[in-house]
Amino acid sequence: MKNSLGAVLLAAVFVSGSVMANDDPFLWLEEIEGDTALEWAREQNERSEAFLRAHPLFEELHKRNLEILTSEDRIAFPSLMGGQIFNFWRDANHVRGIWRVTTRENFRDPRPEWDVIIDVDQLAAEEEQNWVWAGANCRYPDYDRCLVGLSIGGADAAVRREFDMESRSFVEDGFVLPESKSYISWRDRDSVFFGPAFEPEQMTTSEYARKVYIWRRGTPREEAELVFEGQREDVLVWGSRLWDGDTAWDVIIRLPTFFTREYHVLRDGQTVRVDVPGDANLAGIIGGQLLVELRSDWTPGDTTFVQGALLAADMESVLAGEPSFELLFAPNERQAVNGVSTTQNTVIVSILEDVIGQFVRFTRTEDGWQQTRLDIPASGTLNVVTTDDRSDAFYFNYTDFLTPTRLYEADAMADTHRQIRSEPSRFNKDGMEVEQHFATSADGERIPYFIVKPAGFEANGSNPTLIGAYGGFEVARTAFYSGIIGSGWLERGGVYVLANIRGGGEFGPRWHQAALRENRQRAFDDLIAVAEDLIERGVTSPPHLGIQGGSNGGLLTGAVMVQRPDLFNAVIIQVPLLDMKRYHKLLAGASWMAEYGNPDDPEDWAFISQYSPYQKLSAEANYPKAFVTTSTRDDRVHPGHARKFVARMLEQGHEVLYFENIEGGHGGAANLEQSAYINALIQAYLHERLAGAREDG
Repeated sequence: MKNSLGAVLLAAVFVSGSVMANDDPFLWLEEIEGDTALEWAREQNERSEAFLRAHPLFEELHKRNLEILTSEDRIAFPSLMGGQIFNFWRDANHVRGIWRVTTRENFRDPRPEWDVIIDVDQLAAEEEQNWVWAGANCRYPDYDRCLVGLSIGGADAAVRREFDMESRSFVEDGFVLPESKSYISWRDRDSVFFGPAFEPEQMTTSEYARKVYIWRRGTPREEAELVFEGQREDVLVWGSRLWDGDTAWDVIIRLPTFFTREYHVLRDGQTVRVDVPGDANLAGIIGGQLLVELRSDWTPGDTTFVQGALLAADMESVLAGEPSFELLFAPNERQAVNGVSTTQNTVIVSILEDVIGQFVRFTRTEDGWQQTRLDIPASGTLNVVTTDDRSDAFYFNYTDFLTPTRLYEADAMADTHRQIRSEPSRFNKDGMEVEQHFATSADGERIPYFIVKPAGFEANGSNPTLIGAYGGFEVARTAFYSGIIGSGWLERGGVYVLANIRGGGEFGPRWHQAALRENRQRAFDDLIAVAEDLIERGVTSPPHLGIQGGSNGGLLTGAVMVQRPDLFNAVIIQVPLLDMKRYHKLLAGASWMAEYGNPDDPEDWAFISQYSPYQKLSAEANYPKAFVTTSTRDDRVHPGHARKFVARMLEQGHEVLYFENIEGGHGGAANLEQSAYINALIQAYLHERLAGAREDG
């Protein structure tokens, strides 16, 4: 995707120190790699793993998961750079993975020949380090030099090292950063934008970088030129060089909060602020036109543009303070812009309508912007995989709950496409059905959800049913194909439900903002409404009903379990936020206060305290036997959330299972083998709790 600022990854932060609290007896579990805390975690692992591995299905599930995740017939998803196809690949022989390249023509072959650039397994062995691939940023337009990221054990913190693509070696005395959450990105061959995050003075309260430097080749990092400085209370500041054909734009992005941004163009050592609303997102620059996504209504001059709209204006006129914005797309109540990509001559907008995907292409002519709906598969999930800014070629994939992922090569201008890859079926879908229903939440809002019914389904109230949900940060959950869910759950008679609750982005900014801060309870109410609707329809009943969520979704499932333990017999809480009294003091937590509120503000704590799972746990409640997972190396959401929640449940006499992966980062697993194992633990738990559900819990 060319020039998409929304694609810039917001890194997490350094491990933060603990602030002692007299009313928290489990604060010691926040010592991430402290001997006592790790000993406690390993003891919990031993107890829980022994129980789950003893399930008669565990070994079979584990073996099948590993076959699916490491199969050679998975799609190698492309990344277009300089007209070539790059790909990062893991399998049974490359546990850590290989970074490789081929030509576009060769990629069309079902079994293309790949040129391996970096073998991470070999590198880890040579350097005696637990390397996990953390991506590569390659210099435009020649892509002859790359900044390669290598994480220790899967954490967000990474080492960054300059790599020469011709010699296939790391550059001696090149641009190098030691392990940290610092960022670095190319400006030109001999300079980079650099944001240090080594010392507290360099960072925001969220522990992201707050200063932007230009670091020139051959000079020490300490002598880099400071070009912009954010506030200590900001979330993050970073710099990036964007390209519009042969025109380079140096842009500095400041995030005062997680959902507000300032864009500054750096010219001749001076910055010029781009005059757009603080909650708008710059989606790219193409043909001198600036693309802007709105998250609230905006009236520049006499014209009002609605929330969720996509606009365009001449970039130079914007910088001169005299813009004339044109409307490209305005969503209706059932639509949302779910992504903006650009090719050499087109803008591709991913649209969701009732959570179903479509692509709309925009081209600029003498008569203004022209809109065309691309002739592509419908009724499922569509994602732009990669685009080429030197042509109108792009790749996209299509999937739904029962259709294995298909990869297409397309031409945006010609509106042509052809399928070049399709994953084989991982489970037998015969007799399975997918339906979309709407539940009514506590305030009357209609909440959509998808239900995948197994073969032979009967609405008898006894079907083991799992609900997946997220509901935060304007992230849209859409239909997806999962061989692991299909083979390990659907084929064995389980029902899978995806709930599109508020807080997400399924219907654009309004859907997200409806569950912000003091309105967070709406997300919980929405999930509860879906659960109750499933019961009312006879799909399932509380002894056979479970919920699953990770990160913000872990907060969701933890809060809903505490509020309505009578509804569920299985609750999966993964890499979660749970102690909402202290979340903003741990790792990246302070950056999320725009989502949840500030617990140190009495007015905010008044509503946060009503749902914070850690504080709301009660010894008198009858909770289902929950399964909580986290990772020691998660340096985004602190593992202390999960540890303390489980410790308090055990102290109160509740049954609970716990697994902490000692590496793996926020994704929970550092490689495919770990992912197969953790998924098998979860599946064994679900079958034990729901397929053989007991009324006594």
